[in-house]
Amino acid sequence: MKNPFGGMGDLSKMMQAARDMQDKVDSLQKSLDEITVTGEAGAGLVKATATAKGELTALDIDPSIFVASEKQVVEDLILAAIKDAQRRAQDRAQQETQRMAGDLGLPPGMKLPF
Repeated sequence: MKNPFGGMGDLSKMMQAARDMQDKVDSLQKSLDEITVTGEAGAGLVKATATAKGELTALDIDPSIFVASEKQVVEDLILAAIKDAQRRAQDRAQQETQRMAGDLGLPPGMKLPF
């Protein structure tokens, strides 16, 4: 006699695979909060640290650049360091996402929904 539930076994496998994928996505999201990158400007005179999600967590400024007449230069270096940190964070998040997609057996370049 033919199974009256047809392909329900396959549906169960698909649902489990979806749950596994969601668990891996959740794990990736948590790891992006813990991974940090540091952007620099002015040959390291200004450093900005951010999570892989792009949240700025620290700013380090070498005291040698605190000269009143150099205020604009300092402001520019701070912005450059922050932008560098954000770019590095975006790159790292993309690397981690691609690594996870590869682990899941997804085709290269497939965009995940986050």
